[in-house]
Amino acid sequence: MTIAKLFTYRNRAVTSEDVNFLVKIIADNPEKSRRALSIMVCHKWNWVQPNGVLKDGICRGLMLKLHREEHIKLPPRKQPFTGGRQSKQKIKNHNIDQTPIFSTVKKLQPIEIKQVRRTNLDKLFSSLIDQYHYLGYTQPVGEHLKYIVFAAERPIACFAFSSAPYRILHRDRFIGWSFEMIEKNRHFLAYNSRFLILPWVHVPHLASHLLAKCARGISEDWQTLYRHPVFWLETFVDTDLFKGICYRAANWIFLGNTSGRGKYNKTQKQLTSIKAMYGFPLIKNFREKLCQ
Repeated sequence: MTIAKLFTYRNRAVTSEDVNFLVKIIADNPEKSRRALSIMVCHKWNWVQPNGVLKDGICRGLMLKLHREEHIKLPPRKQPFTGGRQSKQKIKNHNIDQTPIFSTVKKLQPIEIKQVRRTNLDKLFSSLIDQYHYLGYTQPVGEHLKYIVFAAERPIACFAFSSAPYRILHRDRFIGWSFEMIEKNRHFLAYNSRFLILPWVHVPHLASHLLAKCARGISEDWQTLYRHPVFWLETFVDTDLFKGICYRAANWIFLGNTSGRGKYNKTQKQLTSIKAMYGFPLIKNFREKLCQ
């Protein structure tokens, strides 16, 4: 029997044989929820992340796509759809001390950076980002860490790092890795998706100091939560709003500007603001590690 390739989904070739397998596993387990079926499929296909965690979210996305295209028929949802992980969430605002802080980095010491994901400070992080960051809060995708910076037990800043995008021309040229190496080693990269100094904190050079301090500990934090290190950090800076001075002061490398066409734009027209991309290697032999 000829096995036909239907399409590629998240770098996996999806075939007619895969569809037949999914049809059978759904028919054999009529009482199972969509998530339970997805977990079963991940085990059968050995579909796991480099740290051993099942690719459950990706698998559910594939099954939903096949369901919508009428290749398979999923069981009804057991819970109503709420808009997905990145939908706007109802976040409770936290009231904190907003007394202005005018100081220097030296006088503000000791400064403590706490990784707060999966802790009782996670909701405080979401509240601060949602209230005071110009992009607001959305749930990070994939592997991610959240940080709150404290001085004298008062929060003064926040960071968020998440899984890096798949393909970025400036970064990929700078690292010099192949498409195959990107697929294999992208989990060793972390994307700085949010950086916030709270608006009542007025401390010269604080931003670059925190970037450097965070970079010294993030790989160990990633290892603790995801069982692998990270070797490279990256971010985008909206050039309409910011100059990226703190990243340059912290020795991040300017890699180039985006075209402003956006991720899904099929034309050559600029539809979004120009973003400056910066990268920061955490080890000297980062190219060797990422290209091996």
